[in-house]
Order: sequence, then C-alpha cells, then structure tokens
Amino acid sequence: MIDHAHDLASVHDATERLLTAVGKLDDAAVAEPSRLPGWTRGHVLAHLARNADALVNVLGGRPMYPSAEARNADIERDAPRALDAQLADVRESAARFRDAGAGPADWSRTVELRNGVTDSASRVPFRRWIEVELHHVDLGIGYELEDLPAEFTEREIAFLADRFAGHADVPVTRLTDGTRAWSTGGGAQGGPVTVEGAPAELLGWLAGRREGTALTVTGGSLPTLPPL
Repeated sequence: MIDHAHDLASVHDATERLLTAVGKLDDAAVAEPSRLPGWTRGHVLAHLARNADALVNVLGGRPMYPSAEARNADIERDAPRALDAQLADVRESAARFRDAGAGPADWSRTVELRNGVTDSASRVPFRRWIEVELHHVDLGIGYELEDLPAEFTEREIAFLADRFAGHADVPVTRLTDGTRAWSTGGGAQGGPVTVEGAPAELLGWLAGRREGTALTVTGGSLPTLPPL
C-alpha cells in the first residue's frame, strides 16, 4: 500500500537537501550546463518549481499544464534567473505542494497527469519525490545516484520496471542486484535477458542517466529502453 504521508515527508527531506546544496552555488554556476542536454542548472531548477505547481494542479483536479508549449515556455522564461530567485521559487513552490497534500482528501481517487497518463492520487507524492531526487543528480553538483536513499532507489527501480512492462520494444528482461529481482519488458521478441548490477547502476540505466556499461548482461544484449 502506498503511504502518501510518508512520501510527502520524504519529498520535504529531499527538497531540503537540494536547497542546501544549491545554496552553495553562485549565479555563474546556475547558468552553467546541467547533465541534461540543452539545459542549464537554471533550467532544472525552473522545471522543479513549475513541476511542483503542476502537481498542485493535479491534486486539485485541474490540468497539469495548460499545454506542452506553455510548460516549455515557463521553463525557458525562468531558467536565466539569479540564484536567489531560483532558490525562493523552488522553496515557495515546494511549500505550495506540501500544503496541497496536507489537507483531507480521497487519496484513492484517480488523477490525470501529462499526455493522458492517469494514476492514483496517492502516488503523486512519490512522483514528486522522483523529480526532486533525480533532478538533484542532474544538476551535477556532487549528488550522485549512489547518494540516493536506499528506499527511493528500490522503489524507483520497481516503478520504472513496471513502466516498461509489456513494452513493444523491450524483450522479456529480468533485473537483479544480486539480492532482489524485478521483471520488465515482454513486448518484443527475444529474451529472456538478465541484467545484473548495483542498485544505482540499474536505476541509472532505467532512468536514462547511465549507459549501462557497468551492468552484466546474460541471455542477449542490453535492451534499448524508450525515453521516459
């Protein structure tokens, strides 16, 4: 069972870690490239703030974003801001998300996200946790996949394995860190393929943050995953 209250607390902790780390930067560092192609660190921070507000919309039964174009335009508008403005926006938008999750609500209801994706309202805090943790890594400021909380890593591997389950371009694939195992793929010919490695390496490959060169593959070649 998903514990949305636990996940909301985890989002808060992750946000505080990110704000503390980003607070050690300066304006020049915020304008430097992040690890995401075409995005500066300012783009990543702007996206995090606007995503928090978008998930407030989701919890309120409103469209996540007015349109894909508006989402992208807002990020481009906010990306060049100075460090102080970026920090304030991430902090204040995080508070709005926390407030939206604090009140009584039917957490079993179905909500709609981007591109027609639906999910339980109870999973929205975990989805926000994903945004904060992975984009902290994307900033390239010393927080790595190996630094992620173990609970988060295990749950995100399971979440992404479920996302790719039955995908038409991914063969039957077994993932393992030597202790735990997950299944994914199954819509493409070939397999079963077994992919083994450290949890951070599995997560990095599934999330498109690493190439998978540190993983051991048996039964075939490392599957090519579709973009998230």
